[in-house]
Amino acid sequence: MTPPRIRVAAYVIRNRAVPEVLVFDHMGMPEAGTQVPAGGVKSGEELEEAVLREVAEETGLLAATVVRQIAVESKPRPDSGQPRRTTFFFLRASAETPDAWDHHVNGDGDDAGLTFTCRFLPLPLKRPLADDQDAWLGNIDPRWTTVTGDSQ
Repeated sequence: MTPPRIRVAAYVIRNRAVPEVLVFDHMGMPEAGTQVPAGGVKSGEELEEAVLREVAEETGLLAATVVRQIAVESKPRPDSGQPRRTTFFFLRASAETPDAWDHHVNGDGDDAGLTFTCRFLPLPLKRPLADDQDAWLGNIDPRWTTVTGDSQ
């Protein structure tokens, strides 16, 4: 049996009039759908390190902070059927984070050279995200999005 690919996904929330989640679209690839930052965990990398790295790589956002783990999901990749296990995290971004921006992905990963159009969407979402990435958004307690510290 093939071991699952270990991944992380980030619900980066900023608080304005309502909580908003950071999403992105692949410029020139509408078929990829709207997504949250997510990707594979490198060998020896802690999950929290990996989620911060993925947010930085895919959006350029360096100031997000991890609040807590939300869920762990095991399901096959939609394109290959290969097993994967994704840990979803709730991260906080400053209310002063820009509303939208384009980010050119550098490095040597699968996304290198792509441009992502990043933006915040108000919660609850009006449309689902690609690959059901929004499935665990309901696990974020609304009280967590309004506190200034990381504990309740």
